[in-house]
Amino acid sequence: MSQTDSMFHFAEESFTLRRVLKRAVLVFFLTIGFNGQVNSQQTAFDLHESERSDRVTGGHIETADLEPGNSDIRLTLNVPSFRLTLWQSGKEVKSYYVGVGMKDYPIYIGAREATELIWNPAWIPPPSAWVGERKGVRPGETIKASDPRNPLGKMKIPLGDRYLIHQAAKTTDLGSLVSHGCVRMLRADLYDLAEKIVAAYGSAISRKRIEAAKRGSRMLVVKLEEPVPVDINYDTLVVEGGVLHIYPDVYDRGVNLPMRLRTELKSSGVDVAAVDDETLKRMLRKATRRNHFVVETGSIEQERALEDGRTLPLIPKKKVSTVKSGLKTLP
Repeated sequence: MSQTDSMFHFAEESFTLRRVLKRAVLVFFLTIGFNGQVNSQQTAFDLHESERSDRVTGGHIETADLEPGNSDIRLTLNVPSFRLTLWQSGKEVKSYYVGVGMKDYPIYIGAREATELIWNPAWIPPPSAWVGERKGVRPGETIKASDPRNPLGKMKIPLGDRYLIHQAAKTTDLGSLVSHGCVRMLRADLYDLAEKIVAAYGSAISRKRIEAAKRGSRMLVVKLEEPVPVDINYDTLVVEGGVLHIYPDVYDRGVNLPMRLRTELKSSGVDVAAVDDETLKRMLRKATRRNHFVVETGSIEQERALEDGRTLPLIPKKKVSTVKSGLKTLP
């Protein structure tokens, strides 16, 4: 084992202990909020509530630049908003827009972990029916990064059980149900995320080696000293900073219902006594496959939700940069 590899090596017992502690901290924050105030409305089901919910954050999300050497980081993804966020010490470092799994191959909802970062990854097609439909590809074979049949792009971040974060094929992947259960990101965003994780852990991997991996096709694997918790949730009704966001029910789970919207608003301290179910239904219908509905909670209480609310694209056009690809359809 090289000196560099040994710096990333850790004993199995330490890994297990740190994993348990990380999970405990995550549940703690989801239960009391990042501001330390108890959220009495939280239940076990709310472990899948958006990390941006006022009931989790106390109504304020603090942002900060990444602090190198501070490994108190985690990732969250709310599937209906197609938004993945890197947090450090409870503060938002950066958010990225992503694509996720198709309805027939949905992304896993729940807690995952990232244990390594891989530049120029090989692809081993899984023994799945959809792989059998691809010409020139056999389940179990190793397809190198330089092979045009490899759909993973320049980088992947494994999340366990074949779930990955990897490069998108095109910008329209963002905000779309396009993969076989994986998360897709633009290459520049994926590089940025990986390098922030490396910096947070104070990794001994050199900038020179990372840049060489970007330019070439040789695989570079960085095993993390401890896993990064990844919380994937499915929340279509989010009160964030006193503003209600209604996201589309992209997996058709039947969650965008007037009763659920009323409950969400009441539990967030919004007075909806004067708001009838027909108004709630009309608000919910404003969320479409590519758009979400946004309105201040004060407007809801004043019975002006439909007049004051706005329908906005899930993926703001100014957030999407161009990306060169030429990749095949991705997993």
